[in-house]
Amino acid sequence: MRHWIGAIVAIPLCAAALAGQDRSAGLSGGREIYHAACASCHGADGRGAPDNVRGFEAPDTFPDFTDCQATARESDDFWGAILHNGGPARGFSEIMPSFREALSAHQIDEAMLHLRTFCREPAWPRGEMNLPRPLVTEKAFPEDEMVLDLAFGAEGDPAITSEIVYEKRLGPRGQLDFILPFHFEKREGEPWRNGVGDMVAGYKHVLASDLDRGALLAAAGEVKLATGDSDRGRGTGVTVFEGFASYAQLLPRSAFLQLQAGVELPTDTEFANRAVFWRVVGGKTFAQGLGMGRQWSPMVELLADRELASGERVHWDVVPQFQVTLSRRQHIRANLGLRVPVNDFGPRTTEVLFYLMWDMFDGSVFDGWK
Repeated sequence: MRHWIGAIVAIPLCAAALAGQDRSAGLSGGREIYHAACASCHGADGRGAPDNVRGFEAPDTFPDFTDCQATARESDDFWGAILHNGGPARGFSEIMPSFREALSAHQIDEAMLHLRTFCREPAWPRGEMNLPRPLVTEKAFPEDEMVLDLAFGAEGDPAITSEIVYEKRLGPRGQLDFILPFHFEKREGEPWRNGVGDMVAGYKHVLASDLDRGALLAAAGEVKLATGDSDRGRGTGVTVFEGFASYAQLLPRSAFLQLQAGVELPTDTEFANRAVFWRVVGGKTFAQGLGMGRQWSPMVELLADRELASGERVHWDVVPQFQVTLSRRQHIRANLGLRVPVNDFGPRTTEVLFYLMWDMFDGSVFDGWK
C-alpha cells in the first residue's frame, strides 16, 4: 500500500473533476467515471499525468496503477472503503476525501473495475483470495509478512513455544519463508531453560487462481533442520523434508474454506517416522462500519496427523479461534485460539495459541493507525 500513499495526497486535485453531484450523476461506465474523476492526476493510462497537468510534483510514492504488485494484492473491498469513506478509513491521510457524496456505490464499483484493467499480468492472484491466516494451517496466498507465533501449555509443566516467521513474496506467485523457533520450559525441580528449536526454510508457489470460482491452489516444500535439542523436546533430532498443498475457497456471505494436506519425510527413520497430515479450516469475516471497518474473523480448524508406522493412530485436534484487524490499514492483525486434543488426551495437552502479524508490504508497524 505504500505505493498508494502518494495517491491519497493527490486525489483531492483529481476530485476537483467531480465538483458536484449534478455532474457525476450522468456518468456511466468505469472508463468514463475514471476519466472524469482521476485521469487529470493519474493519467488516462494509470501511470500518472505529467507534473504540469497535475499542478504539483509527484512524490516518490505516487502510484503507477499498471504496477500489478501494488494493484493486484488488495481486494476491491479494501480500496472501495477508501473511495467511499476517505483516506482515514484505512489509516491514510485525511487529505484523501470521501467520494460517497460525489459518486454512487455503483459508480465507484465501475471505476474500480476500470482501474483493474491497468494490470495486464493475469498471473497475479487477486487480493480477494488472501483469506485470514489460521493459527496452524498454512494458507495458500503468497505474502510479505512477519509473524510472531506463541503457544502456551495450559496443562502440565510450564512451557512456551515461540516462532518468528518471515515470508517474502517472489514475483506474482512465489514465496520464500523462514521460521526461527524458540522454546522456554520449566521442569519440576529445575529453573527455566530456553533454546532454539528446529529451524525451517521453504518455498511456496501458486499453481492456479480463479477469482470467478473463488479458488486458489498452492504447493510448497520445506526443510526442517535438526538445530533443536531433541532430548528436551525442542526438535526431532533429524532433518525432515515436508511437502504440502494448500487450497483456498471463497464462500457466499464472506465465509471461506481452507484446506492443507502434506507429508513429512525424515532423512533417518531411526529418529522419526514418516508422517502425513491434513487440516480443514472454516470461517467467516464480519466487518464493522457497513462492511468497511475493523474485521473480525472467527474460524475453526480441524487438524489430523498420523505417523506411518505400525500401531500408530490418527491424532485429532480442534482449534477454535478468531482473528481481528488492529490497525486501520488492516496490516497489523492478531489471532487467539485454543488447541484442544480430541483423542489421546494423556500425552497431548491443551495449548493456548496466539499470533501477531505484520503485513510488511502495507507499511511500517507504526503506519496506518489513525
